[in-house]
Amino acid sequence: MAHPNFSFFLVLLLALLFSTHSASPSPTNVISVLLKAKNHQLIDSENRLSDWTNTTQYAPCDWTGVTCNSSTVISIDLRSFNLNGSFPSLFCKIHTLRHLNLFDNNLSGTISSDSISFCSHLHSLNLSSNYFTGNLPDFGAHFTNLTSLDLSSNNFSGHVPESFGSFPALKVLCLVNNLLNGTFPEFLTNLSTLTDLQLAYNPFQPSRLPSTIGKLAKLENMFLSFLNLNGVIPECIGNLSALRNLDLSQNSLSGEIPSSIGDLASVEQIELYRNQLSGELPNTFSNLKSLLRFDASENKLVGRIPISLAALPLESLALNDNFISGSVPQVLSSNPNLYQLKVFNNNLTGSLPLDLGKHSGLVDIDVSGNNLEGTLPPYLCYRKKLQRLVTFSNKFSGVIPQLYGECTSLNYIRIFDNSLSGKLPVGFWNLPGLTFLENRNNRLEGSIHPSISNARGLTRLLISGNDFSGGFIPEICNLKELVVIDMSHNRFSGQLPSCITTLKNLEKLDLQGNMFTGVIPNTVSSWTVLTDLDLSSNKFSGEIPSELGDLQVLTYLDLSRNLLSGEIPVTLIKLKLDVFNVSDNALEGVVPVVFDNELFSPSLMGNPGLCSPDLKLLPPCSEQKASSLWKVMLLFVVTLVLLGLLFCLLIMTQRLPYFEENMRRSLKITTFQRVEFNEEDVLNELVDENIIGLGGSGKVYRVKMETGQTVAVKKLFGVDENAETDHVFWSEVESLGNIRHVNIVKLLFTCSGEDFRVLVYEYLKNGSLGDVLHGGKVGEVLDWAKRYEIAEGTAQGLAYLHHDCVPAIVHRDVKSNNILLDEEYRPQLADFGLAKMLNKKDDRECMSRVAGSYGYIAPEYAYTLKVTEKSDVYSFGVVLLELISGKRPNDPLFGDSQDIVKWARSVFSSYMQESTHTGHHLKGLAQLVDPSMGASSRECKEIEKVLDIALICTAASPDNRPSMRKVVELLKGLKLLRSSHAEA
Repeated sequence: MAHPNFSFFLVLLLALLFSTHSASPSPTNVISVLLKAKNHQLIDSENRLSDWTNTTQYAPCDWTGVTCNSSTVISIDLRSFNLNGSFPSLFCKIHTLRHLNLFDNNLSGTISSDSISFCSHLHSLNLSSNYFTGNLPDFGAHFTNLTSLDLSSNNFSGHVPESFGSFPALKVLCLVNNLLNGTFPEFLTNLSTLTDLQLAYNPFQPSRLPSTIGKLAKLENMFLSFLNLNGVIPECIGNLSALRNLDLSQNSLSGEIPSSIGDLASVEQIELYRNQLSGELPNTFSNLKSLLRFDASENKLVGRIPISLAALPLESLALNDNFISGSVPQVLSSNPNLYQLKVFNNNLTGSLPLDLGKHSGLVDIDVSGNNLEGTLPPYLCYRKKLQRLVTFSNKFSGVIPQLYGECTSLNYIRIFDNSLSGKLPVGFWNLPGLTFLENRNNRLEGSIHPSISNARGLTRLLISGNDFSGGFIPEICNLKELVVIDMSHNRFSGQLPSCITTLKNLEKLDLQGNMFTGVIPNTVSSWTVLTDLDLSSNKFSGEIPSELGDLQVLTYLDLSRNLLSGEIPVTLIKLKLDVFNVSDNALEGVVPVVFDNELFSPSLMGNPGLCSPDLKLLPPCSEQKASSLWKVMLLFVVTLVLLGLLFCLLIMTQRLPYFEENMRRSLKITTFQRVEFNEEDVLNELVDENIIGLGGSGKVYRVKMETGQTVAVKKLFGVDENAETDHVFWSEVESLGNIRHVNIVKLLFTCSGEDFRVLVYEYLKNGSLGDVLHGGKVGEVLDWAKRYEIAEGTAQGLAYLHHDCVPAIVHRDVKSNNILLDEEYRPQLADFGLAKMLNKKDDRECMSRVAGSYGYIAPEYAYTLKVTEKSDVYSFGVVLLELISGKRPNDPLFGDSQDIVKWARSVFSSYMQESTHTGHHLKGLAQLVDPSMGASSRECKEIEKVLDIALICTAASPDNRPSMRKVVELLKGLKLLRSSHAEA
């Protein structure tokens, strides 16, 4: 037994040690601690903490971000202060401090367990949305008062420490959107006080949702999306009686939805979409009286929707992309709280309840992609709140109810591919808020009512494949927002009103398969954005207007099966047409040279008067038919001779120097870099043998100067003050003129004249990344080390545009062909013809243009027509997937309606599941990785982490994508990890 005096002194010593550790600094010392943290651990680049001085009257309690209670500092809140630096552990020297909030700054580095140990007296700690890396710190057992811990949106990796399961008072734990790659931390189920658990968007190893999850009896919010969870949802989920939000979406969960889910008495939202759940929906949904939203889309569910689910006060019901069969239950019609009904893309049968909507304030109904039949319920808009009506791809029949014509709240209608018949209610044509009307492929009849002129916001009028008749009424010309008109395959007749050409936003006009007569309007100068014109299978007569050749963006022109006469206008050769068809008319004369090849031969047939010197399927041209062509050629030769004589005369009279001087004065030269050549040296070398590329806006030349320097020269097509060419030219100049960054191509100088625009860049020896990856440079293979450096350099270039340029610049066309490589394969972003500075007044106009390249365009562009920095992030994610897989964004290997993003997510999900069963975690990665790299096992682990970054960058929602600054930090963190492994 210890001596009593020894025990006494031991207790006294411990007490002294504890008092030394826990005692708070004096007010003077508190000021000193705060200033030391500011000066040594934080970088206040915006001087937001300028009032942190000991000269203020009530220092530190009157300082920005500091809160006191009776002159005692209890809270420091520096959220969104744009602070740099490391974790300010010195703040925790203030033992009275209870709350520390550093959300949304630029803090970086690791957080050690030793530094965090000083913060054990905190009640809440928020370090979210920073750039911390490394492992999560071990908090230890002495954090007895901590109730809220938020470390989300950082770059933490590795496992969740077991100490996270030992917080006795913790209520909120948020680790969302990090790089945590351990297994699911089952020990978190020991946190009996927890009300909010958020772990979503972490690349965990495939794990099961533990059966102990039911121990969290106080849990209200469970956000476990995108965690590689597999296996079944445990029955104990029903023990979470306080749960209000259950989100297990975007995992690999399988099996049936447990019947115990009906015990979640307080739940308001259940998100189970994008899993592999099977079986039928349980009948126990009748107990969920608080449920407002339920989404079980993209699973493998079968059976009928239970009546119990339909009777709930839902705001949103989404069961799309399953294999559910059965009918929509009658009880839906008696639900007074039904706000949003979405059951699209299933196998539902039967009819919709006739009283649906009569007792509820429906706003949004989508039952598309099923096998529903019968008539449309007449009371869907009974309370005048319905905004979206989507019933396409079903078997609905009968007439459209008259009450729909009185639904002034409707703005979006898609009821195509059914068997609806009769006339549309008159009011249906003139709904004031209508923006989208799609009634294609039904059996509707009657004419378009003149009151359609009231639908001034209508952008798409899609009524093809019906039995409509009457004329193309001029009232349609009042709809100035129209982008697409598709009235094809009806019985419309009469002449087209000339006012149709005033629709300046029109991109597509499809009138094929009707009985229109008269001539094709020729005053088409307002159709500046028209890409598709289909007037085939009508009775149009007269000549093809030569003015159609001025529609610069027209790519689809079909005038076949009409009564057109005269010659094919030579002006059409100016168009860059993907589809050209004038067959089965009464055209005559010589086929213009551009169309005089076998590719267009079928598009010329059925015109007995056409002749061609080359096409076998057309008669050869006689001298009489060719006489006009010879006259044109003769006139051209005579003109050349006269010009030559004039040129010689100028030389003889020594006026050529004066002529050259005038021409030089008419050129506008802007120099951005120091060069040892002039515009003449460049312009004289723009000959065909120097062409190295041909794009949508111009030709690219490689020019070697006498000085030995090689430059790349872009000469733009078709200059006009209002043309797209000028937009591309000035976008390049505006974006690149003042930029100096190692990963952005250098613009050396520009030269513009009355009829041309030229941009001169530094030449990069290895061409574009697209060429190297996809076979443009035969025999060249990039190893993983080079691909990683290309990814990091490209990310740095984009981060510079987004975060360091004032105003910020959005590239809008990030793709592998616009990433150039120098002799060391260092990347440089190029082609800024679509780039935009974000604070310009004309952003709305510019952002409404088609921007980007197919396969790289972010999904939100389809419905917002707005491109932001997050759109560039999506495109960069696609480039990362290209670097990893070596495949093009739209490789035929992916199948129909698939792109590299969908393919990669599908393969990634499959191999994660396979690795769970086989234990070969990296073996399944082979399908995603370009085999030509010959990647080692260590490199495959790196590739897996870059794949995680790519999948986060290509998230469907822009809000879920990181900033490019964050992406750079993620890639740099991986580089540091690689270096540490190499040293080890």
